[in-house]
Amino acid sequence: MLLEILISLLLGILAGTFTGLFPGIHINLVGAALVSLSVSLLANINPVFLGVFIVSMAITHSFLDFIPSIFLGCPNTDTSLSILPGHELLKKGQGYEAIALTAYGGLMAVFMIFLVSVPAFFGMKPLYEILKIPYVMSLILLVVSFLLVFSEKKKFYSLVVFSLTGILGLCVLNLKTLNQPLLPLLSGLFGASSLILSIKNKVEIPKQEISFPKLKDVSKDLKKAFSGTLIASILCGFLPGLGSGEAAVIGNQISRTERKGFLVLIGATNTLVMGLSFISLYVISKTRTGAAVALNEILGQFSLKFLILFLIIILLSGIISFFITLFLAKFFSDKITKINYQKISIATLIILIAIVTIVSGFLGLFLLILSTLTGLYCISLNVKRTNMMGCLLVPTIGIYVGMIFN
Repeated sequence: MLLEILISLLLGILAGTFTGLFPGIHINLVGAALVSLSVSLLANINPVFLGVFIVSMAITHSFLDFIPSIFLGCPNTDTSLSILPGHELLKKGQGYEAIALTAYGGLMAVFMIFLVSVPAFFGMKPLYEILKIPYVMSLILLVVSFLLVFSEKKKFYSLVVFSLTGILGLCVLNLKTLNQPLLPLLSGLFGASSLILSIKNKVEIPKQEISFPKLKDVSKDLKKAFSGTLIASILCGFLPGLGSGEAAVIGNQISRTERKGFLVLIGATNTLVMGLSFISLYVISKTRTGAAVALNEILGQFSLKFLILFLIIILLSGIISFFITLFLAKFFSDKITKINYQKISIATLIILIAIVTIVSGFLGLFLLILSTLTGLYCISLNVKRTNMMGCLLVPTIGIYVGMIFN
């Protein structure tokens, strides 16, 4: 059985590398396919092996999906914020370092998952009972939003960006007929807008330095990101409507970090929220990610022995994914300067449009254009693009406020 588990682990890592590198092919799609196949073609395979495959794929994906986000500007729900400081470093020839910082954050997260697993057994359920009270969560999110907006020098413009993207988010996420509404919303605000600016300004990508971040600086960034990442990810890991993007915003308000520290933080929250979703599945029987949903469907009853096994899988796949990420980041850093970045940006933009149209239809394409124009306008106001996270924070606040009055 050990051999089969190791094979499932390696296959999951391979699949997570593929889904991470190719925008639009999300682990949720693979997870849904596995759930469907588990009752037909994969019916004779032990569900535990499928579970190992899903967990290792999800953790690997959380490391690798920063590569297209930073090098190409193709974000998804989890990595949309990384393209902001990541692109700045890429333009300075430090794209490899940007990826390495997110990988260090992810590596920190897999150890943090072990650190919080035992306290989570005892503390997550009572904490969940408190935080699921609508006015408590509403208050937390309002405070975070207030700090996000009014920590800016240009407070008025920051409020404009937060409000405008918040209204857009409310409209898009309330469209019941739209498939995968976050895809056109975030792709436009954070991806297509940046790509268009790169094409317009004829951005030249300098030769990339292949050097590890200094250990002293990394340890400092890890320390700064630790408390904010842990608190924010625990909040987001088992509460509805909150993902790693919101966790990064909350975490940055708790422990203020600079540009490089923020990359560590977003890398850590991406992996930590994923890992905590498996713990929350056992402790409070709630699924907070697509991978956790697939795991729950395939395994049925989620026992303690499954959780212990998956914690080990998280650790192993996280360590392996760390080195895979650094290897592939070096490969892309070597190749990106040999190709016309304008042509890459145009090709990436076309692929992005095609993915949105295929997944979300022509309505999604229209919303991609609308969110791209909104993103371009917000960027022109010259405030931090993290204020555009209003597109997720405002609808989430709306959900909890709606619960209060229902």
